Amino acid sequence: MERGEALPQNHQTQDATGMADKTYDVVVVGSGATGGIAAKELSERGLQVLVLEAGRSLNSPQMLSNGIPAMTKRLYNLATGQQSRQASHPGYWKANPDLFINEQDNPYTTPENKPFSWTRGRQVGGKSLTWGGITLRLSDYEFKATSQDGFGQDWPIAYSDLAPYYDYLERFFQVQGRADGLPQLPDGCYARAATFTPAEAYLKSVLETSGDAESRLIISRGFSLHPQSERTPNGSWPRSSSLGSSLVAALTTGRVTLQSDAVVSHLNFGPGSDKATGVTYFDRIHHTQHTVHGRSIMLCASAIESVRILLHSTAAYQTNGLANASDLLGRYLMDHVSTSRFFVLPTAPPLEKPTELSGSGSFFIPRSCNLGNQDQPFLRGYGLWGGIQRFGVPAVLQKVDGAIGFLIGHGEVLPQHHNRVTLDPNVVDAWGIPVPHIDCQWSDNEMAMVQHMHQRIESIVQQAGGRCMGLTDLFHAPLMGAYLRKMEKILAFAAPPGYYIHEVGGACMGTSPQNSVVNAHNQCWEAPNVFVTDGACWTSSGWQSPTLTSMALTARASEFIAQQLGKGEF
Repeated sequence: MERGEALPQNHQTQDATGMADKTYDVVVVGSGATGGIAAKELSERGLQVLVLEAGRSLNSPQMLSNGIPAMTKRLYNLATGQQSRQASHPGYWKANPDLFINEQDNPYTTPENKPFSWTRGRQVGGKSLTWGGITLRLSDYEFKATSQDGFGQDWPIAYSDLAPYYDYLERFFQVQGRADGLPQLPDGCYARAATFTPAEAYLKSVLETSGDAESRLIISRGFSLHPQSERTPNGSWPRSSSLGSSLVAALTTGRVTLQSDAVVSHLNFGPGSDKATGVTYFDRIHHTQHTVHGRSIMLCASAIESVRILLHSTAAYQTNGLANASDLLGRYLMDHVSTSRFFVLPTAPPLEKPTELSGSGSFFIPRSCNLGNQDQPFLRGYGLWGGIQRFGVPAVLQKVDGAIGFLIGHGEVLPQHHNRVTLDPNVVDAWGIPVPHIDCQWSDNEMAMVQHMHQRIESIVQQAGGRCMGLTDLFHAPLMGAYLRKMEKILAFAAPPGYYIHEVGGACMGTSPQNSVVNAHNQCWEAPNVFVTDGACWTSSGWQSPTLTSMALTARASEFIAQQLGKGEF
């Protein structure tokens, strides 16, 4: 199937009764980045797969448009309180608001004075439609971090276990990048790399002549911007989304049933067995309850959603449910701690033609510290992501002369036992399902890391003859001034947990039922036919963007599931 074609006509099941009468080889919960890979890998191995998606089916790439109608809808949603929390993130303003959930139907709670900024997208394709498209590999600096500094526990897998799946996915997605030979950021299998803007090339040369080995500036790795010309009813979905790649490939096999508007409540277990028998969900529109059956279950709903489903599948809520004997389910929630600074480089070369920001069209200064350096006042490390001359703002709106850019630090967050997700016993969503209660805050380690980020960013900008400034000092923004000032206040030092939309953990991988929720194959210790392959399974957060690694974990687990089902397991 070519990318410009519509989804196959059998992509949505209309007869819930028919689904209930059938036992699928695998029921996949979620249709985003990991759900699409699961459906593709399983169906291409001959398995019958049911994909459950909580949101609606999207029939047109026009949904990606962000013009005047989208702004009108966005302002209405803000005025009515439907998307007030998500609006604090810049990504909300760059995408169609229909790609973000209604917060009144889908609430969550936090302790007082412990904010958590949770961004969600419930539609076929999930958050892969709003993903920035950066694809970075983890290294053994992350997988085996505990062996280096003694905090927490190592992943039960190493880089060598995921390397073949990284290779496979990078070729499948045709991601752009360049081999840089950095041990902290393993090279991949890339298509032609994007190019630096003149100001980025200038900054790169300045840092190279400084002799600072930790200031190596490289072109980013990931997807190019989806061409605006393709955003038509007959055009394609972006290849970075499951709708434009993995999910389409899965549906083409004819062995995948995609059921949208299926809000999953919990997993079902039979008496005297530790294996799940199926999944119960509510019809999003009619609020009717349905149950489907599968020989195995894959949770790919996003970290907190998958944890929510597992928590609601425990014995406290469901007959014959999970025991959660280790009390680890929901614990060790992490996100990337982040901060950002905007700046101007007055002496940088001018831009010859407009260049937009994208996953591959940007740069990184990877893992700026703690590569065996124990003199820093914090554990682990962070990377700096940036772009210069990529805002696409008319020159008339600039208040200053020169090249305007940004640097965002995002760092590894230590897994803490007390950072967790539970179910709120007093609040339910629009379908009567208990909602997540998210209790997460930064530790002293993260605060020390952010302080280091600020100092490092200031130093880099000063080396290039620039100065850090606020957005409202850089741009004329008569209609967006209040929003920009609010965003600057949030980001003044460290954004709250969840803000970076890289949440992981809650059902961590490990070596035993006593130290983890799932094993090295992403298999639940307490339910061997249940697999968790999205961000929930992460043992530690690393500093890299997590999506590529989550997809690699999913591809690896899918191969294992197909082998086990072929042997008559489950």
